Amino acid sequence: MTDAIRVNDPSALRALAHPLRLKIIGELRTRGAMTVGQLAAALSAAPGSVSYHLATLATHGFVAPAPDLARDGRERWWRATADTTHYVPAELQEDQEQREASWAFRRTIVQSYEAELLEHLDREDGDAPEWIEAATLGDIISWLTADEADELRREVEELAARWSRRGYERRDDADVRPVRFIYASFGRR
Repeated sequence: MTDAIRVNDPSALRALAHPLRLKIIGELRTRGAMTVGQLAAALSAAPGSVSYHLATLATHGFVAPAPDLARDGRERWWRATADTTHYVPAELQEDQEQREASWAFRRTIVQSYEAELLEHLDREDGDAPEWIEAATLGDIISWLTADEADELRREVEELAARWSRRGYERRDDADVRPVRFIYASFGRR
């Protein structure tokens, strides 16, 4: 698997602009290779729907079959082809099709973050106190130039990448679990 897959093709961006496809990629990146049945159960989705979306993702290189894991000819395993998806919205502004596809993709991402945060809040009552204390949700306002905002973005991305690498190395330890780190910065008007 590569570290990141870079996306600027409108068709690929539109393929990612589907909530179930984002969840499929997320499961494969978090849990590793899975069968259609395992994905369907984990995502509460119909196996036929999962198969259809896997084929769409495979067309654009986001997932690939993992036949080496199959125990027999009927079992179909899939894996993510990259740890992350990288796109640069600023590079997708000149072409209208790219701009619209980028907007649809980012809108789907924001909606998935909202759903995951609300799901976390709904489950919080049953969580261990140390995990409740370790979670955070907040925001700040800072007055920055565009260059300073870009510097902030780079620093946050470097911080997130460092923690991701550190966590990935220990993902099979008994006392760790996947932790979602969501961040956003944008110039307000």
